[in-house]
Amino acid sequence: MPEFPQPQFPEDAVDPDELTTDLVVVTGLSGGGRSTVARALENVGFYVVDNLPQALMLDMAQLAFQAGGAARRTAMVLDVRSRAFSTDLAGAVRALKDRGFSPRVVFVDADDEVLIRRFESVRRSHPLQGDGRLADGIAAERKLLEEARDQADVIIDTSHLNVNQLRRRVEELFGGEDVRKLRITVLSFGFKYGLPPDADYVLDARFLPNPFWVPDLRDHTGLEEGVSSYVLGQEGAHDFLSTYAGLIAATAPGFEREGKRYLTVAVGCTGGKHRSVAITEELTAQLRDMRLSAHSSHRDLGRE
Repeated sequence: MPEFPQPQFPEDAVDPDELTTDLVVVTGLSGGGRSTVARALENVGFYVVDNLPQALMLDMAQLAFQAGGAARRTAMVLDVRSRAFSTDLAGAVRALKDRGFSPRVVFVDADDEVLIRRFESVRRSHPLQGDGRLADGIAAERKLLEEARDQADVIIDTSHLNVNQLRRRVEELFGGEDVRKLRITVLSFGFKYGLPPDADYVLDARFLPNPFWVPDLRDHTGLEEGVSSYVLGQEGAHDFLSTYAGLIAATAPGFEREGKRYLTVAVGCTGGKHRSVAITEELTAQLRDMRLSAHSSHRDLGRE
């Protein structure tokens, strides 16, 4: 095994622990949900290396440390289908610790009956099945990974978890609250330039009087106090805002449970300069008051 120097941290660092590479090693039974775990780790900011030969774990950890940035949070997914896989996972983890790393090992498991149903549903053979039965492949893999399971820091039994529940479990373990929170973009636009293709909700503000027809307001935008006060002071504007703010707040937890991380609420008027801009700013403020993560954006502002 190649020799690497132990990671050196700046002497003037306030908290050296904040500079260390956050390593997660994911292994487990085929069909247990390793791919879902890998995607969930990506969602919470990990750089994921899939199907990594165990012999390269130390090399990968060293490269991640040297690369810094996003690679400082690295997850390595080990698969028994790799010919370089070894049963000595404990030894590989010890080698990482000897070089100053602190890897966390996640083992993904499931009941044999569940694994059989999963393989049969996708009509795949088990990677260790050979000429035998599906159950033989599962038994062989379970035996191969027995020590790895015993050495794991976290065991996730996916027998009774669906994809979304498994993803949430990983996020609870490795992601903070801010990572899991739904991020809402409130986007103003002009209908004459077309609908935003990524809009989840489309709100139409054209029922409000258009400041374009007010000479003193025509050349100003919804970001300015005069136009904003005019738009928000119109009959129906308050009810429009409170209704949609309540709707978004009511549906946000459901979107989060279903794994959605970004929600786009598009607010349109004719040209995207006056009404939609003022409504967008106010709706964003109300969503923030409701403790939702929201920010405003103005797609067509400046096009006129």
